[in-house]
Amino acid sequence: MENFILASASPRRRELFELADLSFKVVPSQVEEVITKEIPEEIVEELATQKAEDVWEQTGRKEVVVGADTIVAYKNEILGKPKNEEDAFRMLSMLSGQTHQVYTGVCVIRNGKKHTFFEKTDVSFYQLEEEEIRHYIATKEPMDKAGSYGIQGKASVFIKEIKGDYYNVVGFPIARFLQEMKQETGKNSFVFFSNI
Repeated sequence: MENFILASASPRRRELFELADLSFKVVPSQVEEVITKEIPEEIVEELATQKAEDVWEQTGRKEVVVGADTIVAYKNEILGKPKNEEDAFRMLSMLSGQTHQVYTGVCVIRNGKKHTFFEKTDVSFYQLEEEEIRHYIATKEPMDKAGSYGIQGKASVFIKEIKGDYYNVVGFPIARFLQEMKQETGKNSFVFFSNI
């Protein structure tokens, strides 16, 4: 059975690993993220790799480490976590009535070899009233989320349509990850599960 180390403090990624019955432990990366890329898919792969490399070094280069990073992009602007409530309002107003992209990069390090990929999902919002946005921000839910919203939370009522992997928007493309691991290792995905 494969044991993974998830190089992320994200409770949402932890929940998705648990949902998939994966055998894993969490060791958050402490690395200071440095972005040298400009294209969203390259940025998330770069950041995921930095996290995975940091934790792989921490764990003595013996474990299978999974790093991940998610960003929201709209018209070539990267929307990270909001700096404050006004920044959250700016982002949500920008996304209102529009379609944006959510990218998650994943880096797996096994036996010193890196395997990286990214997933992209298109998300369309309904038109939002200012009062709706202010009410949502008052819940504090947007403050620790890229793009200032959580699709799995109270912002679910803003979503008109998604094209692609829902769990990618939550923070980790868990099904794609298992498919990539099957191809990488040549093993059936059941070997990754903790309860079998």
